[in-house]
Amino acid sequence: MTERLGNLLIRAGIITPDQLEQALQAQERDGGRLGSILLKLGFIEESTLTSFLSKQFGLPGIDLSKIEIPPSIIELIPAEIARRYQIIPLDRRGKTLTIAASDPSDTSSLDDIRFLTGYNIKVNIASEASIQKALDKYYPWVALSDPLEVFKEEKIENIEYVKDEEEDISLSGLKNAVQEAPVVRFVNATLMDAVRKHASDIHIESYEKVLRIRYRLDGVLHEIMNVHFPLRLKNAIISRLKIMAKLDIAERRLPQDGHIKLKLGGGHDVDLRVSVLPTIFGEKVVLRLADKSDLKLDMTKLGFEKEALAQFKEAIHKPYGMVLVTGPTGSGKSTTLYSALSELNQPGVNISTVEDPVEIDVPGINQVQINEGIGLTFAAALRSFLRQDPDIIMVGEIRDLDTVQIAVRAALTGHMVLSTLHTNDAPSTVTRLLDMGVEPFLVASSINLVVAQRLVRKICPNCKQEVRIPPQVFIDLGVPPDMEPFTCYKGKGCDACNNIGYKGRIALYEVMPMHEELKELVLKRASAFEIKQEAIKLGMKTLRQSGITKIKEGVTTIDEVVRATTLDER
Repeated sequence: MTERLGNLLIRAGIITPDQLEQALQAQERDGGRLGSILLKLGFIEESTLTSFLSKQFGLPGIDLSKIEIPPSIIELIPAEIARRYQIIPLDRRGKTLTIAASDPSDTSSLDDIRFLTGYNIKVNIASEASIQKALDKYYPWVALSDPLEVFKEEKIENIEYVKDEEEDISLSGLKNAVQEAPVVRFVNATLMDAVRKHASDIHIESYEKVLRIRYRLDGVLHEIMNVHFPLRLKNAIISRLKIMAKLDIAERRLPQDGHIKLKLGGGHDVDLRVSVLPTIFGEKVVLRLADKSDLKLDMTKLGFEKEALAQFKEAIHKPYGMVLVTGPTGSGKSTTLYSALSELNQPGVNISTVEDPVEIDVPGINQVQINEGIGLTFAAALRSFLRQDPDIIMVGEIRDLDTVQIAVRAALTGHMVLSTLHTNDAPSTVTRLLDMGVEPFLVASSINLVVAQRLVRKICPNCKQEVRIPPQVFIDLGVPPDMEPFTCYKGKGCDACNNIGYKGRIALYEVMPMHEELKELVLKRASAFEIKQEAIKLGMKTLRQSGITKIKEGVTTIDEVVRATTLDER
């Protein structure tokens, strides 16, 4: 069916064969329907997709955004069924129910719906994206702005926290509590709300009298809920998450780590890494979300300037050497590395990675998960890799001298090595390796290029507006005096960005190729400041300069660049 749709679109001149090939590759890599992938890549409009799906299946098409469906019709299909099968009821005539679906070729699902509802089913075509919007409109998840609504059958009281009561909660009572419908609904509502808002992390925190929930949206924590909860319910909510993550609910004194995988329908999968930490008033749970449907491994869209991207690509395509990506936790280093691996991932190349943890499953790459408890460390895995005939090796993080020495040896013996390191900028990476005990001649001869990066929030395109900035602010920012004047923007705040003014993030990059002049400085054990000054002379754009470019392009704000970068020393 997908080939027929692609051929229809090519014959009509809507897409090119190259665009179809690109979409088919994305489908093979990430899964999902071809139409949705073409839509996500921006190759077709939603109305065009609906029209061609209609032609493909010989069924009437419908634009769900232009109709209003009565509640009496919506009530004919329970929310659980509508979301599971990604359908919307449209109309009922006698025993025939008309629904909107994006894939009428899935006859088994239609048979299930016919059996579950007791109606004969007539299908209209709608795009997957429009059905998802209609599901959110007509079958909303529980809004966390009124979190206690899910506990309407419970009597919620302002209960003082008593520490000794912790020991009085029986394990059997807790197991029963986590299966109660209100607790399950509340946890599901929280997870789904975070996914819909594209949160990267969920923080669930127990305090003396309240339970607080915060989401990290585009790198910044926002409080979603802070309400009084009975102790029994607080423990039940946290235990429910622990059960989902296959953790021990009886152990409340030690930290635990686990994993949850959610399947949301329509090929939409979300992985959650779960960390549980004991605190004085109960356990704190942090869930890190990895939404595979939002995953973008296209290097051209990460934030690289044109020249920096060309230098990065040249470095990773060399047959041997090291490329290091540096920055603090949460700065997008892994995404940059995975994007590089995605470009290098070819049938004729043997790629092995050692990670802690494996964040993204990439078909065609051999990925190893660290387990220090049984002796599977970065260094141990690297030693094994060198006996596995690798072409490219990715080390999730260089943490110690043993690991870096093996990585350097691999880079010098004909392998391309990609890795990350925690330093403030690209020049500091070189001095950090020297401080770890690596000899200067090994650093100079093994490193091809170092990248430092930071993430900044992008201005919401729906509420973007021009702002007037005093000249002194540009001076304080470090804008060169000879730079052409430019206009600055900010987001006013709207529904699309949850009234924050920002939507999405982009990376600032500092790309430092190891020119001969820099290698000579490394051999002399020059300071990071000296290396940085020489790199700037050779054309390196610093993190602050990259940020100024993004401000000039109207991508981000001065506040974001000041938050994420420091002023360059003169």
